[in-house]
Amino acid sequence: MVYSMTGFGRGKAESSQYMVIVEMKSVNHRFCEMVIRMPRPLLQMEDKIKKLIQAYIKRGRIEVFVAISGENITKKKVQMDWQLLQEYMQNLQKAKDEYNLKDDIRVYDLLKMPDVLTTFEEEADHSPIYDLVLQAAEQAVVQLVEMRRLEGEQLVQDVLAHLEQIKRAREQIVLLAPQVVEQYRHRLQKRLADLAGGAIDEQRIVTEAAIFADKADINEELTRIESHLSQFIQTIREGEAMGRKLDFLVQELNREMNTIGAKANNGEIAQFVVEMKTAVERVKEQVQNIE
Repeated sequence: MVYSMTGFGRGKAESSQYMVIVEMKSVNHRFCEMVIRMPRPLLQMEDKIKKLIQAYIKRGRIEVFVAISGENITKKKVQMDWQLLQEYMQNLQKAKDEYNLKDDIRVYDLLKMPDVLTTFEEEADHSPIYDLVLQAAEQAVVQLVEMRRLEGEQLVQDVLAHLEQIKRAREQIVLLAPQVVEQYRHRLQKRLADLAGGAIDEQRIVTEAAIFADKADINEELTRIESHLSQFIQTIREGEAMGRKLDFLVQELNREMNTIGAKANNGEIAQFVVEMKTAVERVKEQVQNIE
């Protein structure tokens, strides 16, 4: 089974106190990369969420968003620094007496003094939320994988159609290849006859044709293209994570096609090479999104 690397999934889990929503979206990436955004008190769950996702997904960049509503997941407390407050009070009273100030010292003024009042988060038991987060995360990743599967099926159909185009163009080149040397031999024979006024050195023609045949021989490249196409289809049928292997085969197909284009020295073959290269470029675009 072939999976795309793009998709979206959403999961929700709730209790009498909380509701957790987890959303995931993925795009293509060379490796498996995850970015998780969640409330700070839940950061210790990051590794568990990553392991959950890795059980389902091998490649892609996955962004995870965790949102929690309900009761506050953190409780804030207020702390008074009584010793510092006393220092402020003594100094303010001293200043009032020293300079004969008329205004009273108000509690409000004292509380505005730096560091007199501070707030801090009280440690709380988040285990009930942890279970909800994992439930929602699993729902999201299952939905994400299903979307990637459906898109993967479409990718495969498109890829196979382009591979069939390459196969047909290759078969046409196989038929044309033997004619290339013979056409060259006739052109050479005519040229030499024109230059020599009708006298032809048959041995020279045979020698030149043999040299050309060796340089223009594309049978090896055609055989390798056939092999790469077979490997391509076999890899798809195996259904494992295959994106990297398919990308390698695309590069190899391109290399063989470039060699044929350079060696063939024939207009019709050149046209079929262009057809193959156009099809393989489209395959490359699709393969880059396969897991």
